[in-house]
Amino acid sequence: MTAAHDSAPPSNLSFRDPGGTLIQYNGRILRAVHPRAAADLETFLQTDCARQAMDSGKLVRSVRVSPSEYPWIETECLLEHERIPFPSYPYEWPAEMLHAAGELTLELARAAVVEGFRLKDATPYNVLFRGGDPVFVDVLSFEPRAPGDSAWIAYAQFVRTFLLPLMAARYFDMPIDRALSGHRDGLEPETVYRWAGPLQRLRPPFLGLVSLPKWLKGRETAATYQPRASASPEKARFVLDGILKSCERQLRSLQPAATDSTWSGYLDHKSIYSSEQLAQKEAFAAEALDVARPQSVLDVGANEGHFSFLAAKRGAAVVAIDSDAAVAGSIWRRARREQAPVLPLVVDLTRPTPAMGWRNQECASFLDRARGSFDMVMMLAVLHHIVVTERVPLEEVFALAAEITREYLFIEFVAPDDPMFQKIVRGRDELYSHLTQAGFEAAAARSFDLVRSRRIDGMHRWLYLYRRRQNNN
Repeated sequence: MTAAHDSAPPSNLSFRDPGGTLIQYNGRILRAVHPRAAADLETFLQTDCARQAMDSGKLVRSVRVSPSEYPWIETECLLEHERIPFPSYPYEWPAEMLHAAGELTLELARAAVVEGFRLKDATPYNVLFRGGDPVFVDVLSFEPRAPGDSAWIAYAQFVRTFLLPLMAARYFDMPIDRALSGHRDGLEPETVYRWAGPLQRLRPPFLGLVSLPKWLKGRETAATYQPRASASPEKARFVLDGILKSCERQLRSLQPAATDSTWSGYLDHKSIYSSEQLAQKEAFAAEALDVARPQSVLDVGANEGHFSFLAAKRGAAVVAIDSDAAVAGSIWRRARREQAPVLPLVVDLTRPTPAMGWRNQECASFLDRARGSFDMVMMLAVLHHIVVTERVPLEEVFALAAEITREYLFIEFVAPDDPMFQKIVRGRDELYSHLTQAGFEAAAARSFDLVRSRRIDGMHRWLYLYRRRQNNN
């Protein structure tokens, strides 16, 4: 199966880096490297640091290709990168993923110093996730380091885009998306200083990361941002390594702790399913996955990922979305622990991530990335929330599902008589009297053909596996 974007015209994915431009063409990710950066990049890719990082999957695999294959790209140095299955952005991550991206950034920065290179950019936008594992994707962020230079020019950027957003999440319950979606370059120390109390400003980590930068603001000179020459290359490397180790300690101090929310542990002790009813649902899900055999799945309203991991165990790469950052974080921890191909994102399908950046073209919207990218869309125990809480018509839900899935839709219908439906409808029963099983099936029939269905015993809930009509575009 070929994703819809695979046949799209070439599009530039980046323009901010003076060293090169990223291009997407026919499902391939190409990087046109400008002449002034080509030699340094070639040298870096031959280092043990780069080779080991690519072999371990921590650095995007990159190979040289002939520019003659793409005569419309004006460059003498052209790389092709491996394609990461589903690109995501830092403002869609739970705090746990931002922390993991920061760990990888510092690990590679320290390894590069040994090879005579330094990391000039330290932003989470340089990282994508393959399942639960971070992958550093901007190979042009590495540049040669003068032997006597002890400065890490990306330090302030690392603080703004990693440490301060994690601090805001930990101490002020600020979601990562609020810290990064409106601030591409992260949070300024002055901003966090205003949130902190008088005593808090004098304690770690606020004193070093927030208060001192705030108090020293305005004392910078042109020399502040110039390379710092040390007495010897050994001393310079020692100082720089100390800066990176300090960042590692600060990052460890801000490691997110597992948190609970309304939806945490839902299937364990909050669900209305009995063990027998849950077993029926699992059995139907297993049958649906065996019939469809999807290679890629979007799990909408994944909660803590029970069915995401069921799909992953049957060979699917899963993107699990939920509006609750706490449950997305729990999915990530399990995916990392089990090395499962499950990518959790904090995304609400009723308010999906919009396109961002210059001319809304730097970071694609969630729906633009999702359309045509999945063999199956799963919508389990979530439809009634979309229809009732968000007041989205059934027909619109099926229309969107038909846009996203390449083939199958696995969906659960919850009737108005269901206790959970009654809980969220709040006495407005008449408004949803039309939500009958027959009406649900009629709405689905506009875009999908029924493959199989079953009612969960003793419940007002039905499970359906649908197949998208091939003439439905």
